[in-house]
Amino acid sequence: MKKKVAFYTLGCKLNFSETSTIARNFSDEGFDRVDFSEKADIYVINTCSVTENADKRFKTIVKQAQKINAEAFVAAVGCYAQLKPQELADVNGVDLVLGATEKFNITAFINDLLSHPERNREAGQVHACEIEEADFYVGSYSIGDRTRAFLKVQDGCDYKCTYCTIPLARGISRSDTMENVLNNAKEISKQNIKEIVLTGVNIGDYGKGEFGNKKHEHTFLDLVTQLDQVEGIERLRISSIEPNLLKNETIDLVSKSRAFVPHFHIPLQSGSNEILKKMKRRYMRELYVDRVSKIREVMPHACIGVDVIVGFPGETDEHFLETYNFLNDLDISYLHVFTYSERDNTEAAEMNGVVPNNIRSKRSKMLRGLSVKKRRAFYESQIGTTRTVLFESENKEGYVHGFTENYVKVKTPWNPKLINTLHQVDLKKIDVDGLVRFEFATVLSN
Repeated sequence: MKKKVAFYTLGCKLNFSETSTIARNFSDEGFDRVDFSEKADIYVINTCSVTENADKRFKTIVKQAQKINAEAFVAAVGCYAQLKPQELADVNGVDLVLGATEKFNITAFINDLLSHPERNREAGQVHACEIEEADFYVGSYSIGDRTRAFLKVQDGCDYKCTYCTIPLARGISRSDTMENVLNNAKEISKQNIKEIVLTGVNIGDYGKGEFGNKKHEHTFLDLVTQLDQVEGIERLRISSIEPNLLKNETIDLVSKSRAFVPHFHIPLQSGSNEILKKMKRRYMRELYVDRVSKIREVMPHACIGVDVIVGFPGETDEHFLETYNFLNDLDISYLHVFTYSERDNTEAAEMNGVVPNNIRSKRSKMLRGLSVKKRRAFYESQIGTTRTVLFESENKEGYVHGFTENYVKVKTPWNPKLINTLHQVDLKKIDVDGLVRFEFATVLSN
């Protein structure tokens, strides 16, 4: 009988793309993929280490797997596995921990474990390189997991933000070749997937490290220009991109694009220049205002999302209010709010001016409330317009949900025929849950 394997992914879109690629490797080796809630012979957990909460969830997920099948092998890959491999290996029930360069060879390690069942399983095996060895690129994309596909175009980061462990977990900035990215996009388009989301650690840095060196063969603008010409892709969406790397030329291209949608997610982290300097970000708030203004100039209807961190060391009440007022006055659409948590081996963890946890929580709650206000205002600005909606696959309390090209979330009574289809929709009213609701009769055309 074929061995069964199940996957659980923590963290970002990049992790989802890599999990999907690893899963296809297992299928190529003759394994059957099952849902993580089902009995499997191997459970693979793709970990994240951006926040403390992601670390804590790992143990819970391991226990979940053991409860389903106590005899199964449990393997950990991903950022947390690279940063603290022994810590994961010491978790009861974990058999295998693979670092940044080893995770794409997981089937070889698993087959070795399966062929030697007599080995002592009391201690998990660790295979993790020094992060300096992660200087090659492995392409990934997700298919079959969601309505949209995540296409990895870049990995690693050369930035030295004082709060971030990603360079320690993923290594230097490096990119896929243009040829591989375009081929992967074509493969995805053949699977009847309507939307591709470009993902990476720092995708605006695309072009660095092709073929294992630091020479820039192409730029991010080259990449989006070429992708826009790939036939069969209905929608392309740029995931998070640094404000200093989002150039006017890219914004102009999106505004006139055949496939790229008017949606940008641009990390800010703080509205205080003093805190931005302590974070070692590569811009000041004035540049951020310039990027938002440029987008609004050529795409007034665009959705603009913002990442922001609260409670960074040294953030006083005055600094926080500076951020709050900056965001309140800025014409953006929603916030992703992160409460600062200390990460080992980062500069910020050694800084003075630690903000008490209760203050961090209070500030986070205030910004989340501001995000609700901003999203509502953005949705209201779209009422009376006609947008194209891509419908998701889940039946949630009798409704099917979808997103417009500019990321307005809509819902309509459940109809399975709508799954993974694009329809033009008149946006007429906002429901009590904050989503735009319409009846099926308002669908105009496919």
